[in-house]
Amino acid sequence: MPVDLVSLLDPKHTAVVTSECQNGVIGAESVLPELAAAAAEELIPNGAAVCRAARARGAAVIHCTAGRRSDDRGSNRNARLFGAILRSPVKMGLGTSATQVVPEFEVADSDFVLSRIHGLNPMAGTDLDPILRNLGVSTIVIVGVSVNVAVTNLTMDAVNNGYQVVVVRDAVAGVPREYANAVIVNTLSVLATVVTTDQLVGIWSNG
Repeated sequence: MPVDLVSLLDPKHTAVVTSECQNGVIGAESVLPELAAAAAEELIPNGAAVCRAARARGAAVIHCTAGRRSDDRGSNRNARLFGAILRSPVKMGLGTSATQVVPEFEVADSDFVLSRIHGLNPMAGTDLDPILRNLGVSTIVIVGVSVNVAVTNLTMDAVNNGYQVVVVRDAVAGVPREYANAVIVNTLSVLATVVTTDQLVGIWSNG
């Protein structure tokens, strides 16, 4: 049965959630340069377009970033991913430029910015869930990184919490690209509605 995208994406109950779209992940200070290179191609310009379109229609925009305390207390160490981040010369300190949203997304006064120091996705590590509920949101649009971990984990947590999820396939990234595409086709597409930036912006532009 075809999905009614106009109803699903009604700005009155939709929020854009950006995942780790920050300088230290996909920007100039990235601790993961291969991922940053992949994000530069489509994610950054398309993610910026999605945020602009959301604001223009009155949909909430929530940026979720990740960082660590200067003493590193309270953050995970129980996966190789966290070890790689700790070994990087770029330190993801809270309040530093590495944890700031990439400038292309042009954070507005109406946006929310939520940071976390633990976990694999912002649904478990921030006030994201209660804020969405307080805003009356039932559909979340996911933009960001990575399809390998955080985007997929966020999709599953959001579905488990009762949200409708929309993944913007050309505004998310993972590495290798072929793997990320396979995850979108074989996993995310059975959990979420997958759209392109042009589809999403077109719907909101014509609303």
